[in-house]
Amino acid sequence: MIHHMKVKTILVSQPEPKIENSPYFDLSEKQKVKIDFRPFIHVEGVPSKDIRQQKVDLNNYTAIILTSRNAVDHFFRVAEEMRFKVPDSMKYFCQSEAVAYYLQKYVVYRKRKIYVGKRNFADLSPLIKKYKDEKFLLPTTDKLKPEVPEILNGLNINWKEAVFYKTVISDLSDLENVTYDILVFFSPSGIESLFHNFPEFKQNDTKIAVFGNTTIKAVEEKGLRVDIAAPTPETPSMTMALQKYIDKANKGK
Repeated sequence: MIHHMKVKTILVSQPEPKIENSPYFDLSEKQKVKIDFRPFIHVEGVPSKDIRQQKVDLNNYTAIILTSRNAVDHFFRVAEEMRFKVPDSMKYFCQSEAVAYYLQKYVVYRKRKIYVGKRNFADLSPLIKKYKDEKFLLPTTDKLKPEVPEILNGLNINWKEAVFYKTVISDLSDLENVTYDILVFFSPSGIESLFHNFPEFKQNDTKIAVFGNTTIKAVEEKGLRVDIAAPTPETPSMTMALQKYIDKANKGK
């Protein structure tokens, strides 16, 4: 039987939720635990002069492939820095509803040509194929998933990838002497950041909660223990998994 220590503090390696009714706030109130939020990684824009060095001239493209909200923000930031007026005829291929919805921050929706996938990048393929004569630009991150170029290359289209933003490790040195009962991670880069900031990190009694298989793998590769994992059929969200664990751990008070 694993000895469950009582949980009083949780550190979530993400920015604080902007919404008032975040399940984390409910969890905190209900379980009387203190939850802190701190991004272990952050996104930084690549300056437009570096993008020019990648041989990108925005005038050459008729369609933009957008895989995330960051891609949307940084495409329009770079367009502005380059004083490029995005033409109304530009086509936008968005990986998900959320990305398409976010585009409204920059473009008048009903006047634009916006094509939306379901969820995975592969779902965009039939849409892109339909417009295979366009010249596509993929403004992306330095950590692009390998399946994205594979899929695009398989479509025999004219496309170019350019790094518009980078994932950067945040400085966490002020957390050096702070301990939390549970650390929550959502990506392998979060784990990378932990060890970059604290090369001597020892898990000891700290519980590690992780979301997603690639994150679990990253934790195990570092020889750490996964104490709480999501999603599972009974706990599809991280907050549910934490709730279930804390219920058990704090029962014996």
